[in-house]
Amino acid sequence: MTACPHHPPCIIDVEASGFGAGSYPIEVGAALSDGRAYCSLINPEPDWRHWEPTAESVHGITRDTLATHGKPAHVVAADLNRCLKGTTVYTDAWYHDYQWLARLFDAAEMPQLFQLQDLRQLLTEPAMAIWDDTKTQVMLSMSLARHRASNDAKVLQQTLIKVLALQGQAAAAVT
Repeated sequence: MTACPHHPPCIIDVEASGFGAGSYPIEVGAALSDGRAYCSLINPEPDWRHWEPTAESVHGITRDTLATHGKPAHVVAADLNRCLKGTTVYTDAWYHDYQWLARLFDAAEMPQLFQLQDLRQLLTEPAMAIWDDTKTQVMLSMSLARHRASNDAKVLQQTLIKVLALQGQAAAAVT
């Protein structure tokens, strides 16, 4: 699949309480194909207890913030289905994001109406080779102050657009 810079694929990012067994989603952000973004904190379910202070130090989201500003799992799941229904959504952390989204939709007792795929499926080897440097440049140019799910999704989407454009330029120069 190739991405069109006028309609880039939707990218999703999930922040979590930590890694491993028992971790759960605390924030979901998506950069949509039409340029809009979706982001929401998630109020943990009563049985979601796992918490890693190291994860909190990365995303900067506290349990108190989630309790005060987070939405219930069923509201976030319904919002995601409304925004993403029938689309393929890409992530750079498929294994983790798949598990956390499954946990969210399981708690919400509703099916996930979009497909989650690994972002690497859109990249060739030469594109992967320039990914990290390009992502660093995009992050610097966007000057985002916070490490948050929607910001991360926007960075990934803009990096994808730039990498594919650079790859196209390189291919054009060879021919």
